[in-house]
Amino acid sequence: MDMIFEVLKAILFGIVEGITEWLPISSTGHMILLNEFVKLQVSEKFYNMFEVVIQLGAILAVILLFFHKLNPFSPKKSGPQKRNTWRLWFKVVIAVLPSAVIGLPLDDWMDAHFYNYVVVAITLIVYGIAFLFVERANESRSLKVNTVYDIDLKTAILIGCFQCLSLIPGTSRSGSTILGAIILGVGRSAGAEFSFFLAIPTMLGASALKLVKFLLSGATATGMELVILAVGCVVSFVVSLLVIKGLMEYVRKHSFAVFGVYRIILGALVLGYFAFTTLI
Repeated sequence: MDMIFEVLKAILFGIVEGITEWLPISSTGHMILLNEFVKLQVSEKFYNMFEVVIQLGAILAVILLFFHKLNPFSPKKSGPQKRNTWRLWFKVVIAVLPSAVIGLPLDDWMDAHFYNYVVVAITLIVYGIAFLFVERANESRSLKVNTVYDIDLKTAILIGCFQCLSLIPGTSRSGSTILGAIILGVGRSAGAEFSFFLAIPTMLGASALKLVKFLLSGATATGMELVILAVGCVVSFVVSLLVIKGLMEYVRKHSFAVFGVYRIILGALVLGYFAFTTLI
C-alpha cells in the first residue's frame, strides 16, 4: 500500500513538472511548493536529486517533438538546411555558457539560501508583473526575428544571459528566456522554440550535476526511490508532449499576459497561506 501511495505522489510530481517546465510559471517554484504539501517518503539527498533529474522526461519530449528540426543529419534536409541546423546548435550551445559559468559555482549556495517559499512567491509576483509590462509594451513594436533560425549569435547570447535570472527559484527558466527574447524583438513562437532548445543542454547539464553530487555524497537509492524517479520521468515526458504542443498553438494567437496574471495570483496566495499558517 505504501508503494502505491508513493507512486501516485510520483505521478503528481511528474504532472506538475511536465506542465510547469514549459509554461513560464516556474517548474522549480511549483516543485518546492508541491513538496510543502505532498511529501515523498524518500531521503533528503534523493529528493534534492529527484526534483532536478525528473526534468529528463521533459527534455526527451522536446527532442522527440523537434527531432527533425534539431537533426543536422536528416536526409530530408538540403545542404543549406543542414548548415542552418548546425548554426542553430552552435548558437544554443553558446547561449548556455552564461548560466553555466554563473550557475555552477553558485549551485550549492543557491540551494541553501533561495530554495524556500518566500523567494518563490516574490519572484512569481515580480516576473508576473514583468510579463504584463513587457507584453503591453510589445503590442506596438515590430518584430525583428520571426523564426528560430533568424536569431543571430548576439541575440542568442543575450537570451542566454536572461536565462541566468532563472537561477533564482520561482523565476522560471522558460519564462526568463522567453521574456528576454520578446524584449529583444524576437517573436513569441521563435522565442519559445529557442527556449525549448536551450533547455536541452541546460537541463541535461543540471541533471548530470545533481546526479554526480548525489553519487559522490555516498548516498544510495532504494528500490522504491528508483521506481519513484522512473515514474516521475515517464509522466513528465508524456505530459510535456501535450503541453509543448498546446503552448506552441497558444502563442501563435495569444500573448503571455495570462501567465503573468497567474504568477501574481499564485505568489500572493502563497505568501498569504504561509503567513496565516505562521500566525496560527
